[in-house]
Amino acid sequence: MVELVETTIQNPNAVKRPRSAGGRESLSECCPPCGQCSLSVAETVGADGLNRFMETTSTHPVSAAIAAAQVALGEVAQSPVWSLPGVEIAADLGRLSVLAAQVAELELRLVFQAEASGVAGDAGATSAAVLWSSATCQDRAVAKRRADLARALDGPRTVTREAMGRGEVSEAQARVIVDAVAALEEIPSVLGVEVDASIVERAEKDLVRLAGEHPPRELRVLGRRILDVVAPEVGEEAERAALAKEEEAAAAAARFTMSSDGHGQVHGRFTLPTLHGDMLRTMPAAVWTPHLGDGPRGQGRALMEVVERYPADVLPEHGGVAATVTVTMTHRELVDAADAAGVVETGLGTRITAGEARRLACGADLVPAVLGGASGVLDVGRRSRFHTRPQRVAIALRDKTCTAEGCDYPPGLCHIHHDDPWSTGGATSVAKGRLLCPSHHRMIHSAHHEISISKHGRLVFRRI
Repeated sequence: MVELVETTIQNPNAVKRPRSAGGRESLSECCPPCGQCSLSVAETVGADGLNRFMETTSTHPVSAAIAAAQVALGEVAQSPVWSLPGVEIAADLGRLSVLAAQVAELELRLVFQAEASGVAGDAGATSAAVLWSSATCQDRAVAKRRADLARALDGPRTVTREAMGRGEVSEAQARVIVDAVAALEEIPSVLGVEVDASIVERAEKDLVRLAGEHPPRELRVLGRRILDVVAPEVGEEAERAALAKEEEAAAAAARFTMSSDGHGQVHGRFTLPTLHGDMLRTMPAAVWTPHLGDGPRGQGRALMEVVERYPADVLPEHGGVAATVTVTMTHRELVDAADAAGVVETGLGTRITAGEARRLACGADLVPAVLGGASGVLDVGRRSRFHTRPQRVAIALRDKTCTAEGCDYPPGLCHIHHDDPWSTGGATSVAKGRLLCPSHHRMIHSAHHEISISKHGRLVFRRI
């Protein structure tokens, strides 16, 4: 049986809380006492607790704004949009993005207040997240994650919350910022590296600023590197400690198993550190040709080629690796002791300690791209074909990824494209070469796309 209980509040400072037949208190107030509200709340309460809020009317400015927005949007719900000019559609999408951020901020602020003021307990719910999920038919796990974000935004992360209120940061971006800053706060206990509170504050402000230029995925990457911007010395030390710990755990977890199914096939599983996975990935990629096919089947055939072609007489008797990997490091990092060096980066973007790079240099086919004090390339190797090996390494170090807008294909899996076509007399040079993934390389040579260059030097493709 469900009983409908109505409560009208004239003065929240003096509230008598009526009880339902089950003995629980009904919802009696939804905001801190101000003496200016006239609230009418209808709620359904029964054996299963709160089922749903039925209606709320209030003269509180927040409630009035929500009601007005709901009415305004309801009035245009059936309005056709086909007559809107393209420019206006783009502008409206931008405004809606701002509005969505502002609505999300207010929603999270109200959830936090529901928890802080005891509204959830009044309604018989165990938490604000449970109350919220029941009232709005959200998945409880989703409501809990959003309630956790609400607590963070109304506590130490007020800079992020205020930016959301202005529509400058979306809810997804706010979650990224909160996670990134929380990771900074955990560094002292996890890695033993001191991070001052002022550094954390600067990091949050910088991430809020970057949110205006980067979507959540890119912002998460920047968040992992934010210490390099606000406190480079602390960032380098923290990364060195984290990578050393990660490398040790990854080496301890390495596994490789193979078994025959008795029908002419062998199946295997392996677990390797990321660096060694990158090395393994480059081996079939080096022998892959279109006739082997695309996707996993093509890569499988390429791996067969590697196994068949690899000369047994060059295998070391005791350990060693045979993949070629480009490692970017300064001359000092190359010769210093492991405990005095920092972090280096492979050509596939994997960051490792300089000590690990030196260990591999003793027995691996490494191509070091040694940098001087001003990060100028001193030596990038001597092999050549089309673009020479030094040119390919230099282009990879410069471009980092495929140079098409929005593509993050790593250098090791990209082609080198001539900006000035070789067939029309273009030169093979670093300045006129760029990284393109196989898909975008095919696209740039098709007649179906118009190509322009963005202000960041990236290629922008538009289908004609």
